[in-house]
Amino acid sequence: MNNKPSPVIAMSTVKSSQIHSIGYDPASQTLAVRFKDRATDEPTSLYHYSGVTPANFDALKGAESIGSHFYKHIKPHKERFPYVCVEKKPAGVEKEQA
Repeated sequence: MNNKPSPVIAMSTVKSSQIHSIGYDPASQTLAVRFKDRATDEPTSLYHYSGVTPANFDALKGAESIGSHFYKHIKPHKERFPYVCVEKKPAGVEKEQA
């Protein structure tokens, strides 16, 4: 089990329907992603993704759609970019609508 403390990473808000803000720590190659509540656009959970190179972060930052890039190139690759939930925030309305 990895008990290393998570780095504190400065975050920048982004234009995305699902991601509130992103940040990057090149020393630990950690990408920080704070998601947003779909109903209210309020910031929710913060996740840290390990093994993200500066080139990976630059590609994400420069993507036409940050959310699409993240969900295609980072999130599905858990072996390459293991992640941990650093902070859970209430998502306002917790009911999922089908």
